[in-house]
Amino acid sequence: MITSHQDAIKHWNGKPYHSLNTYLLETFGHKVRKIALDGGFTCPNRDGTLGTRGCIFCSEEGSGDFAVERLPEVTDGQPVIAYFQSFTNTYGPIDRLESCYRMAIEHPDVVALSIATRPDCVSDAVIKLLKQLNQIKPVWVELGLQTIHENTARFIRRGYPLDVFTDTVKRLREADIDVIVHTILGLPGETEEDMIETHRFLATQPIQGIKLQLLHVLKGTDLDPLYRSGVFRTMELDEYLSLVGDCLKLLPPEIVIHRVSGDG
Repeated sequence: MITSHQDAIKHWNGKPYHSLNTYLLETFGHKVRKIALDGGFTCPNRDGTLGTRGCIFCSEEGSGDFAVERLPEVTDGQPVIAYFQSFTNTYGPIDRLESCYRMAIEHPDVVALSIATRPDCVSDAVIKLLKQLNQIKPVWVELGLQTIHENTARFIRRGYPLDVFTDTVKRLREADIDVIVHTILGLPGETEEDMIETHRFLATQPIQGIKLQLLHVLKGTDLDPLYRSGVFRTMELDEYLSLVGDCLKLLPPEIVIHRVSGDG
């Protein structure tokens, strides 16, 4: 049992937080890499259900710019996590979802399945399927929250209120499915305290992991012209590092930190 922060640091191989690498070594006994997959899904923010332009920061590839269409036939026997990354990966007919997920989870080198999606696209039928698959190998669901603040959520065109997120987390946890939450630091209009509030709130939620992301302004997104016109500025490195540290301090030590930044 971890009884102090110093004990936790020793337990986490010297890092001041519970990193994904440490968690994977604890869980599987060896290094595990993640392969980002494009399952060919779309998003209600793209297909006209909620909108056609996507979230204001989202690339044409639906945040899956490095994703591949299928797992390689041969992974050199190295254990991998099959990560459905592009767009909304629970948004489709249940039989198609099952076919996609089973193809990945039955790959001999896959040790876990990770599915990125929106909280408003996780039906009870999807959860029932994921619960079944979770009996085969671990299944994680990655939810794009980004912020708890409704004004920001409307600005970035997230398309759902906070209570949809909390309800989806509750239903996933009732099915014993691990939940990883995505947040973005540096969204236009948010103060440092706003961003800290998001992570203070998440510290109260029954989640197992989190990804903290520096806001990227990618060419071709609707965020791009706003940035170029000077509507907002991006964070400097020292600002971001300080803020990430403040956010991490708020989170329970058992929460796995899957990322503290990323590449666009």
